[in-house]
This record gives sequence, structure tokens and C-alpha cells, in this order.
Amino acid sequence: MSMSDSDSSSYASDYKNFKQISRERLLHEMLRSAKTGDSKSTWKVLIMDKLTVKIMSHSCKMADITDEGVSLVEDIYKRRQPLPTMDAIYFIQPTRENIIMFLSDMSGRTPLYRKAFVFFSSSISRELVMEIKKDALVLPRIGALREMNLEYFAIDSQGFVTNNERALEELFGDEENHHKAVACLNVMAMRIATVFASLREFPTVRFRAAKTIDATTMTTFRDLIPTKLAAGVWDCITKYKKTIANFPQTETCELLIIDRTIDQIAPVIHEWTYDAMCHDLLNMDGNKYVHEVPGKDGGLPEKKEVLLEDHDPIWLELRHAHIADASERLHEKMTNFISKNKAAQIQHGSRGSGEMSTRDIQKMVQALPQYSEQIDKLSLHVEIAGKINRIIRESRLRDIGQLEQNLVFGDAGMKDVIKFLTTNEDASRENKLRLLMILAAIYPEKFEGETGLNLVKV
Repeated sequence: MSMSDSDSSSYASDYKNFKQISRERLLHEMLRSAKTGDSKSTWKVLIMDKLTVKIMSHSCKMADITDEGVSLVEDIYKRRQPLPTMDAIYFIQPTRENIIMFLSDMSGRTPLYRKAFVFFSSSISRELVMEIKKDALVLPRIGALREMNLEYFAIDSQGFVTNNERALEELFGDEENHHKAVACLNVMAMRIATVFASLREFPTVRFRAAKTIDATTMTTFRDLIPTKLAAGVWDCITKYKKTIANFPQTETCELLIIDRTIDQIAPVIHEWTYDAMCHDLLNMDGNKYVHEVPGKDGGLPEKKEVLLEDHDPIWLELRHAHIADASERLHEKMTNFISKNKAAQIQHGSRGSGEMSTRDIQKMVQALPQYSEQIDKLSLHVEIAGKINRIIRESRLRDIGQLEQNLVFGDAGMKDVIKFLTTNEDASRENKLRLLMILAAIYPEKFEGETGLNLVKV
């Protein structure tokens, strides 16, 4: 199946970051293209499944979607009100269940919508296409049937995830349960390939091949995971050469597939950047942070959800800074803001000398309505940084972090870890476990037999 390429030429004209490219594809190639043809409706319904809702929410805001003529967003698996005078845009995975739901919506004498523009997040099988074509009543009601090949979450301007939360368990768990592992690899390969469909890049795929010690050594499924993933990505991308208009026919970049065996410590050790500390210490749900704001008319505080993403200039500036540097820069920003605004000086002066509390900052918002958005973001990050620093102090994380660094650089060993564990019994189980995991990655031989069991008991 071919895919619309109406905006592909615009990608090369100006540099756009990865999230922008994903956003433009969803808004322009999908939502905007549904305005063409014989579509007479001004407003449309957007129907998605659970995965495509997440894909859309990682790249677009609700305002972006409504600007493209979408008045209502619906879940394909929930009962929906018939809107026979409106057109519908379906952004769904090409699964049999989704196709059954789509055909149910649009078949019969009274379909739910006037016309359907169907966009699949990845390649659809020939069997499912034939199933759609078999319904003579549905075919005339289809305004588009295209493969978007966009099935990943653009988490920031340069990164993405494939949403395989159980990959570790399915790939490295039960060796006898190969069908789950194969299915997981296939999904991962397909979703990684869709990244290159969006970028319009054809990569040379490089990976670490499985090594056999000698002719009698059996190569396991786990040994072949990088090989199988690379083959899966390559198979998908080579199909794009035939199915996507203007897709490169020769390699334009390199994809390097590696696994955690080359760096086992990175996922365990405490990372001290502002971004990492937020996700590590604040129990965030993705990029969602929940905090309290003053209630209306002096009422009880209310909980408010905010997204720490690229649209927040302070987050964009500080996310990769060390937490100490981020805290210092936030203090400077607040000091500068107060020094330049008379109302802020009055508000701050009423407390006398000393630093402002989060509550003081929040009161300033009411005193400075013309600066409310600016001070709102600033006070949010002051609150977050303050909470992180408090957790660091209370959990003695600086001492733990120093020991972790010393272990990694060879300046500490087994005795230092045992001493810390025995003299800091109030340390959290998680921090103790992280120390032991770092130690095991550096000195695996010391965790063999009874010595390893005794360490875990500590």
C-alpha cells in the first residue's frame, strides 16, 4: 500500500527536530489530507485505539488537532453516538479487532459516519485489506486507506520509545516460550522501522553477531536477539523502498543495534541531571508531574497536572543540567525576576530577608497577573528542584552517589559496600539493591556461591 507523501519535500527544506517531524506527519499527512476530495464536512471525528492515542498525545496538543478541523476524539472500542453528517478519521493499528470495529461502524444502511478516512499506524496485511474490500457497502464510504507507518512515541526532540514494556521479560525470561519473544522482536523491529519511514532515511543496519566459542557450543535464542532484531528492521525498511513514495533507494545513514551487555551499570546508577532526578525520585507518570496549587478564593490547595516537555522553556533549558547547577540557575532566575519587578519586590520585602518559600512564590502569581505564566513556570521548577534536593538530603543520596561513582572508577570495592550497608541500615531497600547490582556488574565472580547469598542478606 502506498502512503501519502504530500509534505515529504518540506522535511528537507529546513531542519526540524524529530518530534516536529512526527507532529507534521500526523497533522498534515493525516488530519489535513482528510479535508481534500469530496469531503463536505467542516468538522470531523478522530477515532483511535489505545496505542494511537498515546502516539498522538506524545507529538500533538489538543489545540493542534482542533485546528485541523477535529471537533471530537473517540475511542474505537467505546460505544459512540452516530454522526451520519460528519466524516471520520480513523488512526488505528492494523489489527483484526480494529478492522472488525471499523467495518461495524461503516457497514449497513445507517453507518455511524458519512465517510471514513482510514490511516494505519503500520503496514496492513493483504488478508485484512481483502476483508475490507469484501464489504461492498463500506468501500464507497472510504475516503482514504493509507499506511502512516508511524508507530512510536516521540518523547522529545531527539528521542523515541517503542512501548515494549515487557520486552525484558519476554526476550530474556522463559527460554521455552519462544513465540512471545519472537512476537516481541517483530513488534520492536516494525516500530523502529517506522521511525525511518518518518525520517525518510534508509539505514545501513549494524549489530553484534552472536559468537560461538567452538563447534560444540550451541547458540541460544538470547544470543541471536540482536541478529533477529536487525533482520526484522531490515525486512521492514526494504519494503518501504517499494511502498513509500520518494523513499531513498540506497543507504543514507547507519543504525547501530546494541544491548545492555555493553553497559550494564547505566540503568542502575543514579543519574544526577535534572531530568533524570525528576523521573527517579518524584514517581512521575511519564512526563506528568502532579503538584498542589492554591485553591480558589482561599480554599484548600488543589492538585494540578503539568507535563514536563519541550513546550516548557525552563525544562528545555535545564533538563540536562546537573541538579546542583539547575538549582543554582533557578535561584538566579527568581532573583533576577524579583529585582526587575516592583510588585515582586514588595511581595518579597513583606517577608524581610531570606529565601522565598513555594507558597510565597505562588502568592506572587496573584500579585503579578501580567507575569502569571512566566512566574507560574518558574515557581513550578523551584518547587520541583526543592523537593528533589530535600529527598537527596533525607536519603543521604550524595553519599550513595559518591560510593557508586567510586565503584565505577575503581576507587572502591567490596569492603566499602559492606561497610556502607552495615553502617547505614536506614538506607532504602532500592538504594541498597542498586549498590549491589553495580557491584555485581563490576565483580560478578564475587556473587558466586555463599558469598553472594550473604551479600544479598545484608
